[in-house]
Amino acid sequence: MRKKIVVLDDFEKSYKKLVDWSKIEALADVKIFNIPLKGAELLNELKDAHAVVLMRDRTPFQAELIKQLPNLEYVVFTGTRNGNLDAAALKERQIPISHTEWGPSKDSTTELTWSLILGFQKRLVEQNTLLHRKEWRNENSILPVLHGKTLGLIGLGQIGSRVAKVAVAFGMKVITWSPNMTPERAAAIGAQAASLDEVMQQSDIISLHIVASSTTKGIVNKEKLALMKKDAVLINTSRAMLVDTDALVHALQTRSIGGAAVDVFDVEPLPSDHPLRSTPNTLITPHLGFVAQPVFQTFADGVVECLEAWLHGQATIRPLP
Repeated sequence: MRKKIVVLDDFEKSYKKLVDWSKIEALADVKIFNIPLKGAELLNELKDAHAVVLMRDRTPFQAELIKQLPNLEYVVFTGTRNGNLDAAALKERQIPISHTEWGPSKDSTTELTWSLILGFQKRLVEQNTLLHRKEWRNENSILPVLHGKTLGLIGLGQIGSRVAKVAVAFGMKVITWSPNMTPERAAAIGAQAASLDEVMQQSDIISLHIVASSTTKGIVNKEKLALMKKDAVLINTSRAMLVDTDALVHALQTRSIGGAAVDVFDVEPLPSDHPLRSTPNTLITPHLGFVAQPVFQTFADGVVECLEAWLHGQATIRPLP
């Protein structure tokens, strides 16, 4: 019997574009979905699947769904972590799980962070719109400069450190906080350690680069947003759960902060009626931080490698520990 493989959430239509699936399709029936599936529709498409490919954590793959998939034999997800995958439920059924490598996603997220910072500060969308309307500069074309401003980083891992180095090159002061921050660690990349409240109070731009967890959920809440300067800007290319979205929307609507540039959302794709689509002084992008050609090439190569191995009885390519 031919195996059935279901590939979820390839919104970018990347898999077939980036890699040859002919060897897999010679042995199995493959169905790739380019739109999100939910509820009964999702279950209907998965109920006969022998293998499922998850694009990161776009679709929750939890025990309640897993127990309704009697034929499931194998799961592959892209990247190295998936917070929406119930690994315990799969292991209980002895269903192997594999993942791909990441590719240079930290570089692409760093670049997007600076694209958002510069795009917001230089009002690029607004200035571009002027020209397309056959207009020229106006009173909103007098723009700030970053030199001498303070960048506050919440988190100083691989991405935060990269962001900090660019800020230093721009002549910015960098202050940073994380639960395990030390003055020595901050100084190593030209920054100064500070408390979270100090970061919120003193920064002209605040950028989030901390791991999402139960302890960091909602770390930027109503109280922390109230500490920000009236003209300060919040940047989030990390995880939506780090920020209380309702509190952020209120702060933007009441103009109690200068603005926000956001790439990650509680619900993705972002609903058409979501308030962040219409809040003032807001620059939003459709979760582009990791969406880069070399990253997706790594994903596609890894998925095909894993599936080919599974089809030949070797579901041991990059398994979960």
